[in-house]
Amino acid sequence: MPKRVLTGRVVSDKMDKTITVLVERRVMHPLYKKFIRRSKKYAAHDETNLCKEGDLVSIEECPPISKRKTWTVVARNGAALEGVPA
Repeated sequence: MPKRVLTGRVVSDKMDKTITVLVERRVMHPLYKKFIRRSKKYAAHDETNLCKEGDLVSIEECPPISKRKTWTVVARNGAALEGVPA
């Protein structure tokens, strides 16, 4: 089964080797049929501390690294990161 890949914006890079990524998606309201935005924050592993606040990143599922971290960064601002298997 392929790993899920999500795209979002970095909202925090204060932790060591960890970033917080805000992923937004659009869903249709079941009754009113209007598209509404839903968002969720994910803690992602950033081995090189390269990502900064405001960057657009792609994150991929991985085995748990810690209690909250089950995602790892695979691309930053459209460019793949070195040392990360694609």
